[in-house]
Amino acid sequence: MGFVKVVKSKAYFKRYQVKFRRRREGKTDYFARKRLVIQDKNKYNTPKYRMIVRFSNRDICCQIAYAKIEGDQIVAAAYSHELPKYGITVGLTNYAAAYCTGLLLARRLLNKFGLDQVYEGQVEVTGDEFNVASQFLTAQNDSLATTWRAKSSTQRCIANTSWA
Repeated sequence: MGFVKVVKSKAYFKRYQVKFRRRREGKTDYFARKRLVIQDKNKYNTPKYRMIVRFSNRDICCQIAYAKIEGDQIVAAAYSHELPKYGITVGLTNYAAAYCTGLLLARRLLNKFGLDQVYEGQVEVTGDEFNVASQFLTAQNDSLATTWRAKSSTQRCIANTSWA
């Protein structure tokens, strides 16, 4: 039997510091979490809200949360198994159900902050197609619509020139 060198001594184990439990379990990437939840320093104690969406085989969970020292605080939550109350009975894990769950979460968040009367949304079903671009064109003072008009008129001028 040959000589076996001890790679890790008693001093190594004495000073060994274990990683965080959720890191050891492989549940949390703390480097990514830090970039996700740290607020800019010039915003002075303002929470940075984020939307969390989790899919399972039978349910979709949507939450609005912000980070605190004690742990993440959930502001509002909505689940796709609540959708049958609103008339959607089947397909609670598909793309449309995810959209509806997010819409339900948005309405709950507006209700919690008292903005549901300000941002009422579409009250009556009209069957008309909704186009975001047409909404921008109707706003006369909107700077985005102004830049959009300027860009399209510039493109028309370039298209009408002989060198284009």
